[in-house]
Amino acid sequence: MTRLAPFALAAACAALSLPAAAQFAKPEDAIKYRQSALFVMSQHFGRLGAMANGRAPYDASAAAANAEMVADMAKLPWTAFGASTEGGKAKPEIWKEDAKFKERQEKLIAEAAKLVTAAKAGNLDALKAQFGPTAASCKACHDSFRNQ
Repeated sequence: MTRLAPFALAAACAALSLPAAAQFAKPEDAIKYRQSALFVMSQHFGRLGAMANGRAPYDASAAAANAEMVADMAKLPWTAFGASTEGGKAKPEIWKEDAKFKERQEKLIAEAAKLVTAAKAGNLDALKAQFGPTAASCKACHDSFRNQ
């Protein structure tokens, strides 16, 4: 029985990691996926920033739509930072400081949800007030985990 335990443990680990590994055929696919998700998020976030900073006219419905897209996209890239997906602009610290990286992910998702609420208020001041904290959560992750 004790001889079978390591094999059973290995089989269980393999079975549990299969869904994540099966999602991307190659590490390059994971890198491309996460970069694409983050690019789309940045495009919509930039539109909100232009409104918040007065570089574009404020449009409440466009602000709400863009904020929703940011919040949706903020949930996507993290599965593509699995084991053996190092590369792109990602620093090796992502795989060394997993708890810190996870904390930054959760912070971005939470701030993006607050951004949706602020944008749906239909008030430029509410958008401006939440844009800063959301941008700060992006910057905190980039400062720690992204090569420029």
